Amino acid sequence: MSATRSDGELLRAIAADRDRRAFEELYRRYAPWLTARLRGRCADPAMVDDVVQETFLAVWRGKAHYREQAAAGDAAGWLWRIGSRRLIDALRGDGARGRLRQALARLRHRDEASAEERVLTGVEHGDLAGALTRLSPELRAVLQATVIDGLTTREAAVLLGIPPGTVKTRAMRARRQLREALA
Repeated sequence: MSATRSDGELLRAIAADRDRRAFEELYRRYAPWLTARLRGRCADPAMVDDVVQETFLAVWRGKAHYREQAAAGDAAGWLWRIGSRRLIDALRGDGARGRLRQALARLRHRDEASAEERVLTGVEHGDLAGALTRLSPELRAVLQATVIDGLTTREAAVLLGIPPGTVKTRAMRARRQLREALA
């Protein structure tokens, strides 16, 4: 075995044999470079570190598949594509959470009741409470996940153990039944 293996050799050893030494060598070779590159796109060093770790975990767990011919042998470009996609996902998630936190903070400082508080009061004491109790448990569960908990369709599908299309259909049926009950 040569002292320095090529990127392709390292990646094949990781994929085929779960070779820990090959993984460590690949990590030492590319983690600093990937970190520096991602820091050029994101000012949060903790998020960048998480993304670098997630990138290499995807390689180790075999969730990312390197095709030497398809990537023209460019492991750096392949790792960059994985890392940049993971960074975009992290930024989108943090951005949405950050905007939600800011919106909720603004609502807490108002003297008037927020729309959310009015809805929750209606859920507990108004006509809406009766309309919700008349929904089937499946429809209520979808509304709970998507409206009250604020989950996306995909997240609700995972939580409820049903396909995303079923979540959408049940949410549509629940809204229609609520509109009819409250009209």
